[in-house]
Amino acid sequence: MTSFTARAGSAVRAFAEASSDLLIQPTLRLGVTGLARSGKTVFTTALIHHLVEAHALPAFAPSQEGRLRRARLVPQPDDDVPRFPYEDHVAALTGARVWPRSTDRISQFRLAIEYERAGGWRSGPGTLMLDVVDYPGEWLLDLALIDQSYAGWSRATIAGTRRSGRAGAAVPWLETLTSLDPTAPLDEVVAERASTAFKAYLGALRAGPEAVATTPPGRFLMPGDLAGSPALTFAPLDGLVEPLSPGSLAGLMERRFEAYKAKVVEPFFRNHFQRVDRQIVLVDVLAAVDAGPAALAELEEALDAVLLSFRIGRNTLISRLFAPRAERILFAATKADHLHQTSHDRLDALLRLLVSRAMRRTEAAGARVGTVALASVRATRETTIHDGDEVLRAVSGTPEAGEIVGDETFDGLSEAAVFPGELPARPEDVLDGAVPPGSLRFPRFRPPLVKPDALGRPGHLPQIRLDRAMQFLIGDRLA
Repeated sequence: MTSFTARAGSAVRAFAEASSDLLIQPTLRLGVTGLARSGKTVFTTALIHHLVEAHALPAFAPSQEGRLRRARLVPQPDDDVPRFPYEDHVAALTGARVWPRSTDRISQFRLAIEYERAGGWRSGPGTLMLDVVDYPGEWLLDLALIDQSYAGWSRATIAGTRRSGRAGAAVPWLETLTSLDPTAPLDEVVAERASTAFKAYLGALRAGPEAVATTPPGRFLMPGDLAGSPALTFAPLDGLVEPLSPGSLAGLMERRFEAYKAKVVEPFFRNHFQRVDRQIVLVDVLAAVDAGPAALAELEEALDAVLLSFRIGRNTLISRLFAPRAERILFAATKADHLHQTSHDRLDALLRLLVSRAMRRTEAAGARVGTVALASVRATRETTIHDGDEVLRAVSGTPEAGEIVGDETFDGLSEAAVFPGELPARPEDVLDGAVPPGSLRFPRFRPPLVKPDALGRPGHLPQIRLDRAMQFLIGDRLA
């Protein structure tokens, strides 16, 4: 399929969906993404949980005003996309008190939200179909590959090994790279060896300080149902001289690179990403802070790349019909419950600083961009610790078994009060190294104990500012 034909098909599909939205059934498509371990699955589960169970959400106007009638899960529109396993995830959180498995592939659900309109000429009952698409942020960064050549990507990726914090992780892969001759005849075994070494390098980056950022291709570490396919069996090569011979090792790598773009990246853009109306990007800022300034710089670059991937701007009738845009984007710093509330605004301010450049560009295009520090599921409560004459603002919860703070190793059953440290009042100070790497204490806490109410209904999962995120993302469509 040619690029023109594919884009024409996308336009026809967008026209059909937007026409249905405008004329038949109001629908909002929300994308939920974030880099590894940012809390995507927990956010999506909590969002469904609070709407379906009709919990009080003070900062979510339809709930606070008593206009939410009910929300129910209904069959999703895309039969070729796995359903988000909400029931399994909420059972894990409220029953076994374990965190759900992380997002490693795309999934979807649809909620029918019945509500009373706020008033005016549109008063009366209404229904909004909320389609939520949950997908790994690493896949989003792959969109930058669409306009790159194999040779250009190889040069950029190899040059990236010279960046701060990457040299050690790159040594085994670079040793393999020096043994490869791009002009040698294509050899499947050699290609497999090169790809395996490159994937090991990406895995080492994920495990180190760059765990908060990413280097594409994103599917190499989250292959989903493509594991083992030739489209995921390639790697950068050094010393490339273009044009590349089709019968050479470099030619084989180039062909598979192009196949990856055509068979993996472009369909994701066309079938899912291009259709998003609103987007939330979840960010584990605290992990980057604890890793140091180099990791924060990686995170800033990754977030900028994320925002560059979006087709953004205020939607008009014409754009809704032919080229829908993401009109609202929310960046959310997760795990705010690991800090005392006195640092929540500081965490939000740091995130806003990290995305400030991208926010200015996005707002100029007519889209709304927001930031929030939240905990989709609050695992701690606030307390104080007396250290001599000093009173420390701390958090208390149940650390997971094996978590270590100071000289203590936790058993997963006992509660503990932990002083995590504080963020500086000026976010610029964090970028300048005011928080030494490893100085913050962020043990992994178990989900909170949630008991059913007197009628046997599921208990309320506590949250921090999740309702503010919901108001920004969907509140105006329930007015």
